[in-house]
Amino acid sequence: MKKPVLILISFALLCVLVFLSACGKDTAENNPTAGLTKVAEGYAAGAAAKVELYTKETTLTSGYTRFYVALYDSVSGNRIDEAHISLTPMMDMGSMTHSAPYENPVSENAEKHLFPCSVTFIMSSMGGSWTLKLNVHNHLNNKEGSLTLPLTISEPVKSRQKSFTASHNGAKYFISLITPSAANSKVGINDFEIAIYKKASMMSWPADSSLTVSLTPEMPTMGHGSPNNVDPVHTGKGHYKGKVNFTMTGLWRLNLDFMSGGSVADTTQYFDVEF
Repeated sequence: MKKPVLILISFALLCVLVFLSACGKDTAENNPTAGLTKVAEGYAAGAAAKVELYTKETTLTSGYTRFYVALYDSVSGNRIDEAHISLTPMMDMGSMTHSAPYENPVSENAEKHLFPCSVTFIMSSMGGSWTLKLNVHNHLNNKEGSLTLPLTISEPVKSRQKSFTASHNGAKYFISLITPSAANSKVGINDFEIAIYKKASMMSWPADSSLTVSLTPEMPTMGHGSPNNVDPVHTGKGHYKGKVNFTMTGLWRLNLDFMSGGSVADTTQYFDVEF
């Protein structure tokens, strides 16, 4: 009698495990915003769409910020996975206004129900008020509308946003550190990525691919650097990717030199990362 009972118990446990596994997959598929922070929401009335704006961070800070947009039908609440979204960030400083670098979603089809995009906030809200306008073309009903969301941008303890006036042409360049950060750094080889934009006007901040970048990490308090680093190279849309080697924990200074052909653009910029 014991053997049939054990078989029944084993079968019951297997069913429970299968059920829990299925539930876990269902939750992950139907809750793509799990682990993200909702920073704003509103309605794009003309598009009959509710808009929710998410990030991976708990606080918005100056520098490069990845956003994830979720769209819902404003009546049924069903997800909208086919839409064209365009961004317009604006800073109102009272006596003047200006925009900032941004990247619209690359596809009109959502990735796991979300539309990834980004804004590079070149300053914090201490200097004025930031808003982000989202224009939404809802492909499900072929309607279009927009909404403007107010955002509060803080200044991080260690800056992830730099700028310089280039020696070779007098243009203003803005550099954002994307990775590494204190949260994702480790001893050993780390991905290094920056985004470079050039100010063309108060409303135009195009991505720049013209510069050559040299990376030299050092530990200021220890008086040494590290081997096996890879200078970042342009990979598209103003993004430059390389590798940085952290040989130990502590404060690292990532020195950056910028060249344009044989001309020096700037040799004074750096980012500090401590982990």
